[in-house]
Amino acid sequence: MLLSRIAPILLGLLSVEMASAQDYPNRPIRIVTVAIGGGSDFASRLIAPGLSAGLGQPVIVDNRNGAVVASEVASKATPDGHTLLVQGAALWVFTLLQKAPYDPVEDFSPITQLTREVSVLVVHPSVAANTVKELIALAKAKPGALNYSSTGVGGPAHLNAELFKSMAGVDLLHVSYKGTAPAITALLGGQVQVMFNETGGIAAHVKSGKLRALAVTSATPSPLFPALPTISASGLPGYELVGITGFHAPARTPATVIRRVHQEIVRVLNRADVKEKFLNAGSETVANSPEQFAAVIRADMDRKSKVIKDAGIKAD
Repeated sequence: MLLSRIAPILLGLLSVEMASAQDYPNRPIRIVTVAIGGGSDFASRLIAPGLSAGLGQPVIVDNRNGAVVASEVASKATPDGHTLLVQGAALWVFTLLQKAPYDPVEDFSPITQLTREVSVLVVHPSVAANTVKELIALAKAKPGALNYSSTGVGGPAHLNAELFKSMAGVDLLHVSYKGTAPAITALLGGQVQVMFNETGGIAAHVKSGKLRALAVTSATPSPLFPALPTISASGLPGYELVGITGFHAPARTPATVIRRVHQEIVRVLNRADVKEKFLNAGSETVANSPEQFAAVIRADMDRKSKVIKDAGIKAD
């Protein structure tokens, strides 16, 4: 009796979802992301033309001033696939530091991870360390003598360094700067001695010899710095922290629509020219499934939550 009552309801919901998928898309698609010039903006604009061609509708990049604003706008959009979000790990890291106007898990449906951003542990040439083990030994011999720069509280440079400190048992002084440019400038000038920076912003300085690269923060070697070992393989087993950029839809977007969007995004990501452009910008393409991306998000939230808690990191 119960089944006979539920079956029509389930069939009705399935019919609605199928109808919405067949009708999708029926108007321009909006990708909400961060301000022009950011990594998520770059990814959005690189994917948008191919996505538009595949879906047969214009795809418009809607830039917002900051990750939190962009995420909130997308979380409140109608869940029909016509509003999407391209966002980095700031989507959930912000919520680990303070109250947010959205829930990074409950308010979004993951579509696919676009890229992995590996960071490089670099030191000023004056630092007497050519390997991770030598840096750890130096830091232990001179507690508090080495400073590291970051691009702000809770950012990749900050969390990578705090994880390193915790796992290595060393004391490094945090110096926070408002942005990547001043943080790197301070490192180049010797005001700070250590930094964890995503590969796109540091490669030229390493190549010129102005900075010395020791290792990458990923669990496996990066094609962006193929000659560098991982930190995990250089004395800190299990060390891993990378940047993540991905596509999301508002929660309750029909699964059939998610699958359609996923199919078109992955098709674009698998193009050789797109892969090359991402690599030139310092990112490795991923293109996983919605389920795999959801698992990546959960694992990254758990890992970064522990770093934040153990280091006692508070929002500015």
